[in-house]
Amino acid sequence: MTFNSKKQLSQFLAEDIGKGDITSKLLPKKKVSVRIISRESAIIAGAAYAKEIFRLKGCNVKILKKDGSKIKQNQTIMTITGNAGSILTCERTALNLLARMSGIATQTDALVKKIPKKTKLYATRKTAPGLRYFDKEAVEIGGGKKHRLTLDEMVMIKDNHIAVGNSLLSLIKNAKKKYKTFEVEVENTSDAVLAASEGASIIMLDNFTPTQIKKTIRVLKKQKLRNKVMLEASGGINSKNISKYGQTGVDIISVGSITNSVKGIDMSLEI
Repeated sequence: MTFNSKKQLSQFLAEDIGKGDITSKLLPKKKVSVRIISRESAIIAGAAYAKEIFRLKGCNVKILKKDGSKIKQNQTIMTITGNAGSILTCERTALNLLARMSGIATQTDALVKKIPKKTKLYATRKTAPGLRYFDKEAVEIGGGKKHRLTLDEMVMIKDNHIAVGNSLLSLIKNAKKKYKTFEVEVENTSDAVLAASEGASIIMLDNFTPTQIKKTIRVLKKQKLRNKVMLEASGGINSKNISKYGQTGVDIISVGSITNSVKGIDMSLEI
């Protein structure tokens, strides 16, 4: 299924409007100019989508701070001109998406700066239903990687798959029959060695401490397996400990909190 952002944005707006914006209908038909400002410093993400929301109601929009731009407190992100009622009908939907996406991008940017450039920060599937495309787009704008958008993009064998299947080894062998690239989640060094020796493309070291990761890498190097696989650190990683994980030598660090616990940027629309 191809993602249609315009259709999704139209649905977001329809959800807020319901049967009609009865408050804005009380206003005189008047053309106004407004601006959206940020109340705090941030990395802007979602400006193009906010613009599209206003355009759905016939408003003209000029973006002053494009996605990826750094913005300071009280700076203007965009200006909107159009019927006052139409602008106010779109206000909350546009601000909600813009604030959320900018919050994700800002948080991602802060984490990326704490790890080596060769280590990539990945988003996870811990996103709000209906918002995954926008959440992951914001991660990419902030300097991270989207990873899997949907379950059909790549095989990822996790603990519950192993619990249902016969064994980790049998699942890996089944995956190898159909797919060249697949990822395996492991909880100990021996399973990491097994996955690497059986041809896993990526091994997720789930809830490993930095010390445990370093030990696992030493074992993989000793068995000449380290260069055959990408290693991903995941579980309990945050702004306080991400630097230590970045120093372990992993290729990827995945952080669920950048999308599932995001703090939106404080923004407002001023007439």
